[in-house]
Amino acid sequence: MSGPGKFQHEALFYAGEPDFLGGTLPFVYAGLDAGDAVLVVVDAGKIDSMRAALSDDAHRVSFADMAEVGRNPAMIIPAWRDFLDEHGGHEGGVRGIGEPIWAERSPAELVECQRHEALLNVAFAGGTPWRLLCPYDTASLAPDVLRDVGHSHPLLTDIRGRQASTDYCGDGWPGADDELPEPPGPVPRLDFGPGPLDGVRRFVAERARSVLAADELSDLLLAVTEVASNSLVHGGGHGSLRVWRTDRGAVCEVRDEGWIQDPLAGRARPGVDRDRGRGLWMANRLCDLMQVRSSAAGTVIRLHARHRVPGARLSA
Repeated sequence: MSGPGKFQHEALFYAGEPDFLGGTLPFVYAGLDAGDAVLVVVDAGKIDSMRAALSDDAHRVSFADMAEVGRNPAMIIPAWRDFLDEHGGHEGGVRGIGEPIWAERSPAELVECQRHEALLNVAFAGGTPWRLLCPYDTASLAPDVLRDVGHSHPLLTDIRGRQASTDYCGDGWPGADDELPEPPGPVPRLDFGPGPLDGVRRFVAERARSVLAADELSDLLLAVTEVASNSLVHGGGHGSLRVWRTDRGAVCEVRDEGWIQDPLAGRARPGVDRDRGRGLWMANRLCDLMQVRSSAAGTVIRLHARHRVPGARLSA
């Protein structure tokens, strides 16, 4: 369990805005009183409420909109890393509030947000000590989402007070590795191997251009190229590709025989002198969501892109 001198990861259960402010403001004020650098990453409405409640102290707190920072949940850890890099040598400590999970998230996003919460414990174990409070709205989130909070948070706070989670799975637990659900109906597949990836890009474009704006399609094609290139270099020299439509846009799935053993792959900014890991990092930045499932049996990566074209249909 996280303790003094370690990363402290705590969940806050609240119901509605008054509860949210009642649970988060004391955490912020305690940090300010201790001289901590404080970053709050929640939705825009909560940022406005917290600024108003903090009044003259609001300028002492950094804020960021989770809808932008956490559009792809895999990019939240890099944002916290950036804040720690900037303030880790601060004369006080570092603490943050982050709310990556809200009711309007898609089922796939919720799964990846829960995975993100578990990976926070992996990413910051043994590093700079800091505190992170993660609010969960009991009035709007489904029971199954709330049930899993204790798996990834060693500390839980609610109206009864603060207590250790008896369900915590440990600092090295990377989250659920369940298989990704199959798409609805039959989906055509393209097998690819060594050589130019023009056929891969054409396969994606033919099936996704009807539901994506030009810039979205361009980002998706670049992301798929990066992931397929990884298959050629690290995944056995070949792979397979499927593309299908969802109610939010398009999904591209790449399968190969590789095994990505680093649970934080794609979530750590590659150094200027490193090429390895750059492809997954870029794909995460280009897509709305990237799902990675990897084992000795092979790797599956799904790239999700949202569409802006109302009523469009993905071609077969």
